[in-house]
Amino acid sequence: MGASRENVSVNVQRKPVPEMNEFTTRFLTEDDYSKWNRFVASSPSGSIYSTPEYLDALCSAAGGSFKILACLKGDEIAGGIGLYENTSPFGTFVSNRLLLYYNGLVLGNHKSSHPYQDTSRSIKIMSALQTDLAACDYGRVLLHNRSPIADLRPFLAAGWRAEPSYTYVVQIDDLEKLQSRMEQNLRRLINRCESNDVTFSDDDDFDSFFRMHEDTHQRKDAPLYLPRSEFRKYFEKLKSQNLCRLYQARTKEGRSIAAQLVLRNEHPVTHTVCAAADQEFLNIGSTPYLRWKAFEDLSAAGYKANDLTDAALNPVTRFKGQLGGDLETTFILTRPDALRFRVGESARSLYYKGRGAMGRLIKHAGVWSSR
Repeated sequence: MGASRENVSVNVQRKPVPEMNEFTTRFLTEDDYSKWNRFVASSPSGSIYSTPEYLDALCSAAGGSFKILACLKGDEIAGGIGLYENTSPFGTFVSNRLLLYYNGLVLGNHKSSHPYQDTSRSIKIMSALQTDLAACDYGRVLLHNRSPIADLRPFLAAGWRAEPSYTYVVQIDDLEKLQSRMEQNLRRLINRCESNDVTFSDDDDFDSFFRMHEDTHQRKDAPLYLPRSEFRKYFEKLKSQNLCRLYQARTKEGRSIAAQLVLRNEHPVTHTVCAAADQEFLNIGSTPYLRWKAFEDLSAAGYKANDLTDAALNPVTRFKGQLGGDLETTFILTRPDALRFRVGESARSLYYKGRGAMGRLIKHAGVWSSR
C-alpha cells in the first residue's frame, strides 16, 4: 500500500485472555489483506470503508495512516476493525471523518441453531478487540458502526459511551417494489426529466462533479470533503481499482446538472459518499432522477442496497426518506479520552473560541467607531 502507517506505541499482550482462550488478536500484515477483504465482504456489518484499498486511498489524499486489528479463532478471522489513525499535538487518535462515514466493528456472519451461542461468540470477539484497543496508546478512539452492530455491552462495560446515529438504506434488489415505496412527486419528477431528454452517465468527469460539489458547499456554508487536487487523487485511485462510480445527470446538450459518487466493492451494500447538484436545475428533478438511475445501474450489477449516508434532521434527509429507503439506527462508540488529549483539546478549543470572540469584538468596535 502507498500510504504510510505510522507506528503507534502499543503494549498489547498477544496471549489469549483465559476466559476467551479460543480467540487471539493481532494487527494484520499486507499478506493477510485479501483474506480480510473476503471476510469483510461476507459480513453484514462490513463495508468498503473497512478495506485496506479504501483506507489507503483516503490516507494518500487526506493524510493519516491505517491498521487492521483482527480477532481470530485459529486461522479464521472472526472480527476486526479498520483503524484510520491521525495525529494531533496531543497524540494519535482514531476517528471517522468526511468520506469515512463508518470506521467501526466488523463481525463474522456466524449463525448457529442456538442464538445464545452466537451472542456469546460476538461478546468474546468484541471483548478481545476492546482489550487490545485499551492497550493502544491512542488519545481518542471513536468507532462508528454499521446498523447490524447493536449489542455493545463489552464496550459499555469497559466505560465506553454509545450514542445513536441514523442513516437511510435503500433496498435495490427489487426495483418495482422500491418504485412503489418512493414518494409520488419524486416519481413524477423522474418522468419529467426523462421526457425533457435528461440523460444518465457513468463517467470520469471529475471537474463537473467538483464544480457542483464546491458550489453546493458554498451555498450551505459547509466544509469541502477535500480540496480539489486531493479529492481528484482520492477519486482517481478508487476508480482505477473499480471501487467507485461517478454518476451524472446531463442536459441534452451534455451539461452535467447533478452528480453523485458511489462506493462499491464485493460487499452487497454500496454507499453514496457524496452528492451535488446545479442549483439552476434543481426544480426539474435532476437529483431524484439521478438517484433512481444510479439505483438501476447498481441493481443491474448485482448489488442489494445503497446506504445514503447520514440522516440528521434537515431537508436533505427528508428527501432521502422519500426515496423509499429504511431508516436505520447506527451506534457511535467513544472511549474516554486520555488525560493529555482531553486537556490539550480543551485548551485548543478555548483558544479558538477566544480568538472568535475577540474577532467579533473588534468587528463590533469597528462598526461603532465608523458611526
